[in-house]
Amino acid sequence: MKLKIDGFILAIISIIIIAYFFPYWGTDKSNIPINTISTIGVSLIFFFYGLKLNPSKLKAGLKNWKLHLLIQLSTFLIFPLLILFLYPFIKTQEQETIWLAFFFLAALPSTVSSSVVMVSIAKGNIPAAIFNASISGIIGIAITPLWMGLFINNTQTDFDFTSIYTKLIIQIILPVILGLFLQRFLGHYAQKHNKKLTLFDKAVILLIIYKSFAKSFDEHIFNSVSFWDLTLLLTGVLLLFFCAFFITGFLAKKLQFNYEDKITAQFCGTKKSLVHGTVFSKILFGNIASIGIILLPLMLFHAIQLLIISMVATRKSH
Repeated sequence: MKLKIDGFILAIISIIIIAYFFPYWGTDKSNIPINTISTIGVSLIFFFYGLKLNPSKLKAGLKNWKLHLLIQLSTFLIFPLLILFLYPFIKTQEQETIWLAFFFLAALPSTVSSSVVMVSIAKGNIPAAIFNASISGIIGIAITPLWMGLFINNTQTDFDFTSIYTKLIIQIILPVILGLFLQRFLGHYAQKHNKKLTLFDKAVILLIIYKSFAKSFDEHIFNSVSFWDLTLLLTGVLLLFFCAFFITGFLAKKLQFNYEDKITAQFCGTKKSLVHGTVFSKILFGNIASIGIILLPLMLFHAIQLLIISMVATRKSH
């Protein structure tokens, strides 16, 4: 089986390399208003997200409630509990930062596009995949900051729920609501130009990643991260993915799901959204120097989930 390397993963690697050699543009000393540009970009991402949401399809998808419950529990409960189990073993400040990065990954919602595409390839329940991937992003706006608020207070980051949710409402919720309101007028436009809008989403994500890593490189945060540390990070990400994958598969079997629903549960319940992760990191963590390290497990997970799930989907399609 021939594996195709995802172009977006290559773009992420390239933007990190650029941030390493040219960090100045992403620092507070630069005259380029990257922070303002990315803030506007984030709002536009979720405005287009609202335009593409189909309320009638979401309403019709409510019927298969056991499948939906399993996927959302996997996304927002099983994942965080798997990381919470390791919290008592933290001994140093560096370990706490790495743990927080993994917990942030675990608390994120599922991703939309790749979940639906992979479920389609594997001949799973496509309407359920669309419903869960879409609703997960909405639930995550409320749940992810609540999970993170339990632990960010223990770090150097100032975490104010009022400020956090005000930013979430202004930058995310209001644009989604506006998009939903204008869907009857512009929804067809969003669907017609979906590929272009996806490219726009990715461009904004790359901009946020660049700024995050540029700041970390400029302040030499990665000097303390060795090759051995990166190997451990990759191992941790793999273990997290496979634990969630097998737990959702086991529970789907116990609930006597058919083939289509089991595939959907495993594919949607093990995905984490890079879009929400980069956006939420900007809002939740602000401009802390270690933001690059916070995003590292998420980007490794993004690459791994695409690689493994695409392999599984291709095998099950035959």
